[in-house]
Amino acid sequence: MLKRKTKRIPSAAASAFRMAAFGLMNSKSALGAFCRRMRSKPGSPKAITATAHKLARLVYTLLKNGSDYVDPGQDYYERQYKDRVMKNLKKKAEDMGFMLVPKEAAS
Repeated sequence: MLKRKTKRIPSAAASAFRMAAFGLMNSKSALGAFCRRMRSKPGSPKAITATAHKLARLVYTLLKNGSDYVDPGQDYYERQYKDRVMKNLKKKAEDMGFMLVPKEAAS
């Protein structure tokens, strides 16, 4: 026996999802906004992989349930992200004993 391990070959599905994720980079969809947000943090290759993984889970769910995909849009995704960030900021401030006051109310 010369070798015990099998040769690593990336799957065709993984490559297809990565290509689709790369195509979403400039899209005005919610997945495109997710990809751009991820690209700003860990870098472009990891953003493409993360978007491909999200896309694969989405496709699996759609095939499993037999439903149609309705894109909520870029604006909805960004508003949801901003709300999530604000909620986490308020929680951190309360844990430290502070209270966040919106800028408009402070004036």
